[in-house]
Amino acid sequence: MFDVKAIRKDFPILNREVNGKPLIYFDNAATSQTPQQVIDVIVDYYSNYNANIHRGVHSLSQEATDAYEQARLKIQKHFNAKHPYEVILTSGTTHGINLVANGFSSLLEKGDEVIVSALEHHSNIVPWQMLCERTGAILKVIPMNENGELILSEFNSLLNENTKLVFVNHISNALGTINPIKDIIEKAHSVGAAVLVDGAQSCPHIKPDVQELDVDFYVCSAHKMCGPTGVGMLYGKEKWLKKLPPYQGGGEMIAEVTFEKTTYADLPHKFEAGTPNICGGIAFGAAIDYMNQIGFDSISQYEHGLLEYATEQLLQIEGLKIYGTSKNKTSVISFNVGNIHPYDIGTILDKMGIAVRTGHHCAQPIMDFYKIPGTIRASFMFYNTKEEIDTFIASLKKAVMMLS
Repeated sequence: MFDVKAIRKDFPILNREVNGKPLIYFDNAATSQTPQQVIDVIVDYYSNYNANIHRGVHSLSQEATDAYEQARLKIQKHFNAKHPYEVILTSGTTHGINLVANGFSSLLEKGDEVIVSALEHHSNIVPWQMLCERTGAILKVIPMNENGELILSEFNSLLNENTKLVFVNHISNALGTINPIKDIIEKAHSVGAAVLVDGAQSCPHIKPDVQELDVDFYVCSAHKMCGPTGVGMLYGKEKWLKKLPPYQGGGEMIAEVTFEKTTYADLPHKFEAGTPNICGGIAFGAAIDYMNQIGFDSISQYEHGLLEYATEQLLQIEGLKIYGTSKNKTSVISFNVGNIHPYDIGTILDKMGIAVRTGHHCAQPIMDFYKIPGTIRASFMFYNTKEEIDTFIASLKKAVMMLS
C-alpha cells in the first residue's frame, strides 16, 4: 500500500512554514525535495570520507572512489544501460545536451538537417541552434497542436536522408505531455538519424529503459528525482561516445600528455574532465535507491490520481484555462485564470505558503504558440496529497477574488 504520510516524514522541508502557513510545495517540475536518506549520505561523505577520487593511494580517496563508481553502477542498472562506461556523470541535463551538441559540431556538415520538437525546454533548443550556426546545418521543428501534442505526421514529412539528429523531451516541462518517444526513435533510425531524449521531467515519474527504447542519448538531472543539484547523467550508446570528441580538456580525461600530443582516456573518463561533483554523484545513487524502494509503478499510479483530482478541481473555477490537455500526460498542470497575470496569482499563493512556478518555464515557443506571456504551473510529486490540493484550490479562489 502507498503510504504517503510515512513518505512525507522522510522530507524534513515539508515540516516548515512559509509566511506562517504550512508549506505546500507544487514546484516539483523545477526541482524536487530531498529525503533525509539522501541528506544523510551527503553529510556522511563530508564528515567521513571527503577526498578526490581516482588515482589516490590513501584510504579516503579509495573509499570515495568506490562510493562514486558504485553510484555509477546504480545509475547504469536503473536506466538499463548495457555498460557502466556508457554512463557519463555531468553537472545536469543542460551539460549533457551541450556535451553531445559540441561533439556533433565535428561530425555535421553544411546542409545536414537536425530536428527538434516544439515542446522543448530552452536547454534542448539553444545548443542545437548554436550547433547549426557553427556547422551550417539546418534546424527544423516538429509542430504541436492545441492539446500540447506533437503532430507526428509532420515529423514524418520532415525526415529524409539529410536528417542526422533528432532531439525531443520525454515529458514536456511546461505542459506535462508524455511524448511517444519510442515511435519517434524508430522513425528517426529508419533514415539513419541519432536521437537524444531529454529525460529531465520523465525520470521522477517513470523508469526509462534505454536499451528497450533503443535511444542513442538520454539525459537527466538528479535534482528532479530527489537528489542534489549540480549532478546529472548522460547515457550514450558506446558507438556514439567513441565517435564524439571530448567536450572539455583537463585532468582525468587524458591517457598521456606531452607538448606534442595528448591521448584521451577510455570511456567514461574521456568526457569527465576535472574534479567531478563527487558527493553529488554518490547522493544521486542514493536518490535512485530511495525512489526504487518506493517503486515507480506505485509512484506513477499515485501521481496520476493527484493529477486527475487537481485537474477536476481546477476546471470548476470560472475563467480558468488549462494548457496542455493531452490524455497522455503526467504531474504538471499549466493554467491561467481570465486576464489575471500569472505572477500576481503566484505571489499571493506564496503569501499563503504555496509554491508554484509562474512565467514561460524556459519554454517560450510554447507560450508563443498559445499567444500568452506565461502560465501558472502546479507540478506534483509522490509526497504531495489531495489535502494539499484542496488547500491550493481554496487559496487560488481567494487569490482570484482579490485580483478580479
